[in-house]
Amino acid sequence: MQIEHVAVYVADLEEARGFFETYFGARAGALYHNQKTGFRSYFLSFDDGARLEIMDKPGLVADEHALSRRGYAHVAMSVGSAAAVDELTARLKADGCEVLSGPRTTGDGYYESCVLCLDGLQLEITV
Repeated sequence: MQIEHVAVYVADLEEARGFFETYFGARAGALYHNQKTGFRSYFLSFDDGARLEIMDKPGLVADEHALSRRGYAHVAMSVGSAAAVDELTARLKADGCEVLSGPRTTGDGYYESCVLCLDGLQLEITV
């Protein structure tokens, strides 16, 4: 068994698509738009076969939420090397994302950073 995809709601669908294309090499499929409900989404594909669905629809609530809470925590994106983690973290910080931690080696041996971007989405960038 494998996870088929992960999905997140975003405030600006085109901005989110551009973000993942620019920083992670995502390739967007065709825009899906349900005219009746206003729901729209893109499936983003990555080189290793992973997929992320980004979605929006009218009436979404922009609740503030604690960084440490039950439920969704983060999406982890592997970039291949510690140097790539360092480089992408610095690039995201320079472009306005908040670095929450790292880059660092965690107690269990992972090299990673965690950044806050797009609508409060936490991204873990790892080897």
